[in-house]
Amino acid sequence: MQELLKPIKTESLKEVFISRFENLILSGKLFIGQKLPSERELALQLGVSRPVVHEGLVDLAAKGLITLTPRIGSAVNDYRTTGSLSMLTSLFNYHDGQLERSILESVLDMRMLFERETARLAAVHRTDDHLTLFEEILKKEEIANVHNTSAITEMDFRFHHLIAIASGNMIYPLLLNSFKQFYLNLAGQFFTDPSLVPTVFKFHKELVYTIKEKNKDRAMTIMEHILNHGETHLKRLIADN
Repeated sequence: MQELLKPIKTESLKEVFISRFENLILSGKLFIGQKLPSERELALQLGVSRPVVHEGLVDLAAKGLITLTPRIGSAVNDYRTTGSLSMLTSLFNYHDGQLERSILESVLDMRMLFERETARLAAVHRTDDHLTLFEEILKKEEIANVHNTSAITEMDFRFHHLIAIASGNMIYPLLLNSFKQFYLNLAGQFFTDPSLVPTVFKFHKELVYTIKEKNKDRAMTIMEHILNHGETHLKRLIADN
């Protein structure tokens, strides 16, 4: 019962402020270059305190949505040229979890470049400790309930994240971490079809064997198969919804 009756949480005023301005900017209702009212005016119009406005604007600036200039004010940016990785989650949330075709294509293209390279490097730099962790994941996959979408999704992320760690590149796992919520949202849609899970887990097993054998070219090929399989079925699932 305690698990079911978790505390009720409401969004903070700052979160509401950020969400509202994200939607206004992403929808084009606030245009690129448009100067925003002063913090004082925004606070009065929205009925919130100036600290809430200031903290919200700082967050929007960190995402690349606006530019804050001391003693001048804030203006709307073109997020395509100034946006940070955190913009991915904002874009996903703005579309209520449904990706625009152009955004989906961009994400899939990025993953193909990024994850083929992490697989190649993992086959070169993996350690015995990495192999032990891979084997632990494979064992969990063998007994996993294919209908438990959230557990399968987390397991899949952990597998790909371990490949990034095994690559030996310090930045790749951090990049994937910053992308985690977006990754989970996307993979969560894919794994709503439980019939796809066995094929994915089979790919994982093949890739771990290849990484163990240090066959970097084969590792890249298998990762490409994984991503192509995901792309094909993800697009179908999204089109059906």
